[in-house]
Amino acid sequence: MADSEKDWWDKAAVILHPLGGLLAALAVAGLGFFGSQFLEKRQAEETRARFYSDLISKREEADSALRKDMFMSIIQSFLGPGSTSIEDRTVKLELLAYNFHESLNLKPLFTQLEGDIARSHSPAKAEQQARLERVAKEVTRKEMVILEGVGPSFERTVDFADVANTPGGIALDPAPLTLEGITRDVSVVVKKVDPAEKGMQVRLEVKTPRPGSTDYDTDDAEFWTGLFDFPMIDHTRLSHDQRCAVVVRNFGQTSARISVILFPGVYASLKEKPYVQEMIQDMLGAKKPADQPSR
Repeated sequence: MADSEKDWWDKAAVILHPLGGLLAALAVAGLGFFGSQFLEKRQAEETRARFYSDLISKREEADSALRKDMFMSIIQSFLGPGSTSIEDRTVKLELLAYNFHESLNLKPLFTQLEGDIARSHSPAKAEQQARLERVAKEVTRKEMVILEGVGPSFERTVDFADVANTPGGIALDPAPLTLEGITRDVSVVVKKVDPAEKGMQVRLEVKTPRPGSTDYDTDDAEFWTGLFDFPMIDHTRLSHDQRCAVVVRNFGQTSARISVILFPGVYASLKEKPYVQEMIQDMLGAKKPADQPSR
């Protein structure tokens, strides 16, 4: 009986041994096949990503080159000796404003052209002035659409009679604005209004509470602002790489509408870079949560 059982196991071993080798071979082959498929898929994805990155990079280079050529052509013709027509200069300023407002301070060009329009004897000077203001308002609108998407703001109405009848100017209702977890109390005092120039002298005050204290830090600035001051260029720098701007949205006969907006410094003009000290503080602040031990 024992010999027969041994013979059975011997026969089973003879049959299963090659079968086990076959299964092992199939497993190795399957693993190699699926591993190869995975690697090929991964390589294809990396190739597509590299191709897409190169395509975007080349497109950006081409766009930058086009914008550079366009800028040089416009600015040279705008400042050239043959550029005397107000209509011609208005068109060129429109091109500059609509394409380069985020990187250039165009207020001097707007102001110069406005002065030339005021000194001209053209019967169309009122229409030319209105066109110039429309361009400025459109640039402001475009920038505010972007900034209001990333930062809080509030609007106030300035009554010219109230400003004229109040010594020292009128204080508009303040408001708290919170950006990136930092709440600041923002207030504006309108000190003077110049209806002829469509501008106003304002005093901006921003109070930021100190962490773990009842004290606060105060940033204040006094300046003139008007239709040709755009928020991405004309603003007040605050701590933590943030900016605050007072924007004239509309200037009427008896009142004006202004906006006060708080936004991240990354949305400021392309020529403005954060200070090295601010960058170091931001880096250290970003590392603190990871460095703190878990409770």
